Amino acid sequence: MATDVTVPTLGESITEATLGQWLKKPGDPIKADEPIASLETDKVALEVPSPVAGVMGDQLVAEGATVEVGAVIARIEAAAGAPAKENAGGPPASTPVNPKGAGENVEPRTDEAPADEAPAEADEGASLTLSPAVRRAVLEHHVDPSKIKGTGKDGRLTKDDVLAAAKAQQDGAPSAPATQAPAQGAQSPAPAAGPSPAASQGERREERVRMTRLRQTIASRLKEAQNTAAILTTFNDVDMSAVMEARARYKDLFEKKHGIRLGFMGFFVKAAALAARDVPSVNASIDGDEIVYHDYLDVSVAVSAPNGLVVPVVRDADRMSFAEIEKKIADFGKRAKDGSLTMDDMKGGTFTISNGGVFGSLLSTPIINPPQSAVLGMHRIEERPVVQGGQIVARPMMYLALSYDHRLIDGREAVTFLVRMKEALEDPTRLLIDL
Repeated sequence: MATDVTVPTLGESITEATLGQWLKKPGDPIKADEPIASLETDKVALEVPSPVAGVMGDQLVAEGATVEVGAVIARIEAAAGAPAKENAGGPPASTPVNPKGAGENVEPRTDEAPADEAPAEADEGASLTLSPAVRRAVLEHHVDPSKIKGTGKDGRLTKDDVLAAAKAQQDGAPSAPATQAPAQGAQSPAPAAGPSPAASQGERREERVRMTRLRQTIASRLKEAQNTAAILTTFNDVDMSAVMEARARYKDLFEKKHGIRLGFMGFFVKAAALAARDVPSVNASIDGDEIVYHDYLDVSVAVSAPNGLVVPVVRDADRMSFAEIEKKIADFGKRAKDGSLTMDDMKGGTFTISNGGVFGSLLSTPIINPPQSAVLGMHRIEERPVVQGGQIVARPMMYLALSYDHRLIDGREAVTFLVRMKEALEDPTRLLIDL
């Protein structure tokens, strides 16, 4: 008897999603609650678990198709069915799972793999469940996922794990997965030279890839912000000497006591909370012909994920300690890479901080995240000559950019907000005594 697998509830006001990828093939053995498919919604990617243990049956929806909440997308056959019992007495190589991640639906064959190699690989590969981003990285870099130790939740592979394994594979002696090039590279005399075969020199190629639902939503919301809000950006620079000195002095004690590294984001979130008290319009929003002021600061922190930029929310950030802020942001970053952020993590937000400096950005004009009215852009720290006391000295400087909705926030208020942040960051004692 087959059990239907339906699209779960996706969150408030979300009624449909895109089936990103099937994580199991027909005939694959499945455990209860094991992910069998990934869905992409407007905000996050999530996995659909199997309601029962058994064998993967019919897949009723193709990858890339739009599905509604409650729709039946697959069926799970009873574990006692033929696909599960045929291999009971044979070698595990008959399991129809491709541990190399080659992306091909290979039919089970019990007469091809050597008996001394197949059992270990099949058992190890059968337990692997790869997210879409990880599976794509495996295919691109030709690595064996069964030989990579996962650092994600429950030991699952992340994209960084695959990239690290690929780099190690390139630095060392070529291994079997790396040198077994696909058919199109068979004519290349030097497979290790790179992913592009020599025969493709001079060719002009194009590739069309359908935008993910998340990317479509990002594009739509950013364009909506430009069309709706009167966006303007103001800048200031900050001498980061005091913050860097405080981090260097207390980082070991901080990590020993709280179990988390003392980063820059804690300082910036606290400084933003302090500045928002003096300039409350930066933390407000427009609703029709009314202005909504918030007596709390929920900071949306822009985090890079495999499928695009996501903005999980640090709630009540103005009431949190440095350690609580750092732990929350570190957790968001890890879960963004694993693809385990939830819809609740994304809801709300009254102000956004985007740190382009981690990618090397010197200056930018960030776009606000509706219905918010302002976004702070952080950038890289670099030594620049500044004049202090009549002397030209080198100081670690960072440019700050505040993009804001000019319908609500005047230029004077935007400049005042950045000045308050600059004062707090250049003299962190202000953060402690609330000045």
